[in-house]
Amino acid sequence: MSDPQLPAELLDHIVDLLHDKISLRNCCLLSKSWIPRARKHLFAHIKFHDVEELQSWKGTFPDPSTSPAYYTKTLFVYCASAAIATDAKEGGWIKAFSRVERLKVTCGGILPIDSLVPFHGFSPAVKTLCVDLALPPSSEVFDLILSFPLLEDLTVTAYDNRSADSSDGPDKSWRTIQPSSPPMLSGSLKLFLGGRVSRLARRLLSTPGGIHFRELDLAWFREEDIMLVAALVGGCSHTLESLIITCYGDLTSMSIQHLRPRQ
Repeated sequence: MSDPQLPAELLDHIVDLLHDKISLRNCCLLSKSWIPRARKHLFAHIKFHDVEELQSWKGTFPDPSTSPAYYTKTLFVYCASAAIATDAKEGGWIKAFSRVERLKVTCGGILPIDSLVPFHGFSPAVKTLCVDLALPPSSEVFDLILSFPLLEDLTVTAYDNRSADSSDGPDKSWRTIQPSSPPMLSGSLKLFLGGRVSRLARRLLSTPGGIHFRELDLAWFREEDIMLVAALVGGCSHTLESLIITCYGDLTSMSIQHLRPRQ
C-alpha cells in the first residue's frame, strides 16, 4: 500500500503540536515538505551568548538568503560587539532576521559610535526592544528606537550610571535619522535613569508622535532626574495604566506603585 496522503493543513497542525526539538528535527529528516513548518518552531527563539555560538551559526548557515533566520521571532544577542563586527565583515547577516518581533542587545564593553547601525530597521516587525549596554551612546540608541515603526515595549539599562551628564563624554548631535513612521511606543517603558539613559529619556519626550506608554517602570538616584520622571509620567498621562517609580542612592529610598484599571 502507498502511504496515505494527508492534507497539508493537517500535517502543519501536527507539527505545531510538537514542542521538543528532537521531534522537530526528526520531522526535518522525515520529509522535505515538513522542513519549513518544523523550522518555524526550531528557530523561533535564537540566542547568541558568545562568539563561538555566533561562528557556529555562520558556519552552519553561510548563506543568509537560505538560513532559517527568516523564522526567528525572538533574537537575543549577548555578544553585540562580535555580532556587529561579523556583520561588517561578512555582508549584513543581521538583516536575515527580518521577522524578529522581540530584540535584546547586550554588551559588557563600550561600543563605538555608529556600532548599532546594522540593527537599524533590520526587522520592521520589532515590537519589543531591550538594550543593555555598559555605556550606551544616547543618540545611537535613540536612532535604533526610531528605526522600528511598530515598537511598543522598550527597556534600556546601563552598567555605568554616572553622577552627571557632563561626565559621560561626547555624544552625537540630535537625531541623525528621519523615520518614515514614528514608533508606536504604546506598551511598556522601563528605564534606570542616570548618565546617558537620562539623555535618552529626554529625547523620547520629543519623539515624533509623542509617547503613549501604558506601563512605566522608572528608577532614578539623582535629584536632577525628578523633573524628568515627572515629564515622562505627564507625557503618558492619557494612556498610563501602571506606574512604578523607584528611588535609589543617597536619596531616601522609596517605591511608588500606581495601577489604573483599563476603561
